[in-house]
Amino acid sequence: MRIILLRHGQSLGNVDELAYCRVPDHALPLTGLGEEQARRAGPRIRELLGGEPAAVYVSPYVRTRNTLRHLGLGALAERTVAEPRLREQDWGNLQDPVQQEVLKHQRHAYGHFFFRLPNGESGADVDDRLAAFLTDLEARMRAPGHPSTALVVSHGLTIRLLCRRLFGWSVELFESLSNLDTCEDRVLTHDGAGWRLDRPFDQWRASPDGEAQGPIG
Repeated sequence: MRIILLRHGQSLGNVDELAYCRVPDHALPLTGLGEEQARRAGPRIRELLGGEPAAVYVSPYVRTRNTLRHLGLGALAERTVAEPRLREQDWGNLQDPVQQEVLKHQRHAYGHFFFRLPNGESGADVDDRLAAFLTDLEARMRAPGHPSTALVVSHGLTIRLLCRRLFGWSVELFESLSNLDTCEDRVLTHDGAGWRLDRPFDQWRASPDGEAQGPIG
């Protein structure tokens, strides 16, 4: 079994933080560069699939669904499920720019995993919904007729938390990791005993508890 994790292409929110104040997070579009990133990622994903079909699970946000569309997978996407549990961390509704800046500082000081955003979620809340998604996904992948590869098109924090949950990484390690770049991927492979990550996430600091990413390779 394999899971290919892909972050969406560059979105309006990646280049204009004030966009979150006037456009709902779920409706933020890709930029022109984001569309091109997704088109360039298509051949890479097709090469990973090696001509075999994949079941696609995609966040229902506009930027993730459009990333999937620009991949141009065609018949290789055997089934596609818009999965709300793969959405980005909820920051509430339309954001106030002044409050947005204050909350970012508070979140950094408190810790990204446990800090709950007013009218939104904490990282721990996202972790909880991803636990339920992973349980369902592993059961589906073991069922007869399901492709052996799942492609998950989601968001930066969500992908990090999905790996944290799958590998049992500590909160300290999770908070030391960087998000994937836009349209960057990671491949998880089940070797019969457990999951392995093809290559590590970038780290902006060593984990304070000394924990390392793994298993890798």
